[in-house]
Amino acid sequence: MSSTHAAGLPTLDHCPCRTCGPTGRDGVSRRSFLAAAATSALVMGSGATLPSRSAQGQTALAPDAALARLMDGNARFVAGRLTSFDEDLAVLKQGTVLKQEPFAAVLSCADSRVPVELIFDQSIGHVFVTRVAGNICTPEIIASLEYGATVLGLAAIVVLGHSGCGAVAATIAAKPVPGQISALYAPIRAAVERAGPDLDAVITANAQIQADLLRTASPVIAELAGQGKLKVASGFYELGSGVVSLLT
Repeated sequence: MSSTHAAGLPTLDHCPCRTCGPTGRDGVSRRSFLAAAATSALVMGSGATLPSRSAQGQTALAPDAALARLMDGNARFVAGRLTSFDEDLAVLKQGTVLKQEPFAAVLSCADSRVPVELIFDQSIGHVFVTRVAGNICTPEIIASLEYGATVLGLAAIVVLGHSGCGAVAATIAAKPVPGQISALYAPIRAAVERAGPDLDAVITANAQIQADLLRTASPVIAELAGQGKLKVASGFYELGSGVVSLLT
């Protein structure tokens, strides 16, 4: 979300949207979040709703190796030596028609300047990408990443903030905006309270907070992480240089 759209956003105390609703300054609706957590627990307890990691393909990479593969790709991107474009797209398309076997997921901002596959030099079928302004963990985002972890066998998840994030800048400014834009503020407010008014500091804190939320609030992801099968990290993407730095 571009910082040019950061002007004018309402305080959460006056936000009329149903997403923020009664949560006030605490973030994502407690009712919605608890409902998502309950659904996750139900899915895990039933054992019959979704195929397990072992039922479908799982990357052979260990969690640390999966992160290293992403970072190696970013190094190629920064150096201008992309290799993903050399892969046979026709073969990739045919090979991914019936199934997908990504090795990692990235929760990214929706900002058009953050093309996830490109900055990690990965092609079709390699990265499971979820995007929303401010790279925040909504119940729908968490559910999508749980699917990737449980069914697709992801080895790593990276929550990726980026420089100049308009959603974060707007949350810091907390001025009036139209429509549902202010629904983004609540999940980011904790980062503002932790890091103060500095934009890059809040962007960094937000990526770390959202990664912590995934590690602790999702029973699916927490269990896989506890077993050493999945790693959740946070990162910061610098628009100008193209460099991704791992934070946690």
